[in-house]
Amino acid sequence: MHKETFVSSDTLTHILELARWAPSGDNTQPWRFEIVNDKQIRVYGNDTREHILYDYDGHPSHIAHGALLETMRIAASGFALASQWTISSPNDDRNPIYDVRFESNPTMVRDPLFNSIEVRTVQRRPMRTSPLTNHQRKALTDAAGTNFSVELFESLDDRIRIAKLLWHSAKIRLICPEAYPVHKDIIEWRARYSKDRIPEQAVGVDPATARLMEWVMESWERVNFFNRYLMGTVAPRIQLDLLPAICCAAHLLVKPKHKPAELIDWVNLGVTVQRIWLTATREGLHLQPQMTPIIFRWYARAGRHFSKEPGLFDLALKLASNFERLVQSPQNEDFGFFARVGISQQPKSRSIRQDLASLMKA
Repeated sequence: MHKETFVSSDTLTHILELARWAPSGDNTQPWRFEIVNDKQIRVYGNDTREHILYDYDGHPSHIAHGALLETMRIAASGFALASQWTISSPNDDRNPIYDVRFESNPTMVRDPLFNSIEVRTVQRRPMRTSPLTNHQRKALTDAAGTNFSVELFESLDDRIRIAKLLWHSAKIRLICPEAYPVHKDIIEWRARYSKDRIPEQAVGVDPATARLMEWVMESWERVNFFNRYLMGTVAPRIQLDLLPAICCAAHLLVKPKHKPAELIDWVNLGVTVQRIWLTATREGLHLQPQMTPIIFRWYARAGRHFSKEPGLFDLALKLASNFERLVQSPQNEDFGFFARVGISQQPKSRSIRQDLASLMKA
């Protein structure tokens, strides 16, 4: 007779302590947890589309949900537990609920990505241009699985062209008034670590630029004045976009083989993104997401004007065309995730996470 096994509350807590290190846009952590019983954790997801321009239809948050669920699965494997998750979305996909169930499996081998969960971080500063090894290339492409593909852009010419693409994408990002509230709120100034934002020292600019940015971003009027009359976008674009794009080993683009149509498609994209990112970490690489060109392309190809500022939509259309030409893709092909990878020292500053107690649903 089969003897039912139970999972201790300490084990479930350990899984959540690891899972909370999953990546999310600007460290928003769009989830809350509930331990339902000794075999089930419920995740209450949310998105930030109502107040964050970059959370296009909530999809970046849904990608983060998938990364969280995959992190939970990998974490559970370290305790000889198999896990399965289901989604329920009663009204719409703004507040999906994920039920994660665990079963003991004494023969389970710990996932090889387990040790990378807490080590994985973002490197926003320039990296070495040492080429990827054949082993690293294969590991990154294999991590995409069967429903997604990874394309790598490694040559100096490719990196320069992508740097130009990011240069133009950054201009849209920095002169868009609808993006200003995000930029104002996401940086924790004069900090090395941040529980719910990006600490200043992890942003990737020098101290002088940081002080200027801190002062300028006190109001949109200051930002607009500097952008219009004092070339205010130049320094951050050079330090945050141009140089890092050239100083890396490669850029990688993740493409879904089938057009995402439902919530689960975006969540599965997040599962794949996390496996690729953790694989990069295991292979001694660092990674930085570069999602703004993809997000502006989503707006452009959907015909959605995202700003009251005249001309920004046309710039997004041009950006989308340049992006497609650069990666040799048609307009109707979907892009899911874009990032740069390379070798560097471990960043001295990083976003941490809220304490688990703060992430538990009341």
